[in-house]
Amino acid sequence: MGDILKIRKSLFILFSAIFVTGLIFLLLNELTKPPIVIKPTPPTPTPTPDISPISPSPISLNLQARMSLGERILVTKNTTLDKEAGVKAFASGDFITAVKKFQSSLKKKNDPEALIYKNNAQIGKSKAFKIVISVPIGGNVDIAEEMLRGVAQAQDEVNRSNGINGQPLQILIANDDAVIEIAQDLAAEFVKDSSILAIIGHSRNEVSVQAAKIYKDKLVMVSTNNTVQLSQQLPEIGKYIFRIVPNQGVESDVLANYIVTTAQLKTITICADSTASITSDTTKKTYAESITNARGQVITNCDFGNLKIPDPTVVSQAISAGAEGLLLIPKLNKINRAFEVAEANKGNLALFGHPTLYTFRTLQQGKGNVRGMVLTAFWHPDAFPNNPFSENANRLWGRVNWQTAASYDALQAIITGLRKHDTREGLQQALSDPNFVASGATGTIKFKPDGDREGKSLLVKIEPKNPSKSGTGYDFVLLR
Repeated sequence: MGDILKIRKSLFILFSAIFVTGLIFLLLNELTKPPIVIKPTPPTPTPTPDISPISPSPISLNLQARMSLGERILVTKNTTLDKEAGVKAFASGDFITAVKKFQSSLKKKNDPEALIYKNNAQIGKSKAFKIVISVPIGGNVDIAEEMLRGVAQAQDEVNRSNGINGQPLQILIANDDAVIEIAQDLAAEFVKDSSILAIIGHSRNEVSVQAAKIYKDKLVMVSTNNTVQLSQQLPEIGKYIFRIVPNQGVESDVLANYIVTTAQLKTITICADSTASITSDTTKKTYAESITNARGQVITNCDFGNLKIPDPTVVSQAISAGAEGLLLIPKLNKINRAFEVAEANKGNLALFGHPTLYTFRTLQQGKGNVRGMVLTAFWHPDAFPNNPFSENANRLWGRVNWQTAASYDALQAIITGLRKHDTREGLQQALSDPNFVASGATGTIKFKPDGDREGKSLLVKIEPKNPSKSGTGYDFVLLR
């Protein structure tokens, strides 16, 4: 019996020792484990809204929100429920639904953005040539739409005709708000994106000049404005910059010859806007030199930027100085200053204008005050009566202006160049070729060695019409 008790006691001690040893082992194991780090749950990202505001945005905002192939609405003035559904479908990769929704939206609205998105949706993820159109949606939405109409029309036509050598054309819309810093940031992104072959833009002369320096020898830009500075700064902008509108010196010579020879006026006052930066001063000097070369004289100047409008003394001072006419060169987004001076003029002095005034707003707001004004123009439908552009534009959009014709021609030049060479370098070589020829809204498109467009400028005159094509009682009539 005593032996049994001794055995039980020994076993108890053994098992107790094993238990304690195991417990110590577990404790030590837990103590030597690395601490558990509890990571916070990342916040759910806020989805990019499908509709972007058209008002100018801070430059620090994500540039991606300023660009769209069809995944977001940039021009909100033409928004429909179908268009909103189209961008949502496009963003999710449902291109079949996107096409249907954009098509449905187009039945209700004259909307170049929706037409571009519809054509992009038809491409889907297929291989395509990508071109950018940079427009000032926040700066001047009307001009933005005018530019988009020309590009949308040209894209629609080429894609309906089996694309470029069998490959469709894709358009990326960018909103630069006509702000230099934003355009420069976008330009840097375009240069980095190797899928982008060319850029059409920008709306303001000074914006184009600064963006061109970034595109230098890297990416083709076809400019739709006519500042002389692109030619003057050729060494700084390289050989990849082309201009679809003839040089400003061409248009100023045409107007100066009309003023001095046809209208037989010798003394002119020029009103420009000093707040439009260096390009305004360049433009004013160009027109002044043309008037002087035509044996006329610029006797006084006035500055839209410093005028307290309305200011009738502008006209009285010009008359006192011996002026026989007023040449108005307003800032793009402040052309109402020209209308106010025209109103103060009360028909006393002959009126002449820069192409900035070749817009529907001049007829709508100026009316009788601008009656008889003669201005230079890049395009007029009566100047190219057999060109299919005008008929197709009327079918798609109704009334169009020179901005639409210019962006249409810019894309036609790029399309023709890509048919020959489909790389950035090849496109530049094609456009620079002395034998390069394309057809557009303004007829034959050829470029000079410095990138300027070969061609001449037109003159138009504002005259009362009943009925008028513009619906304002006044029309731009081509001077032949």
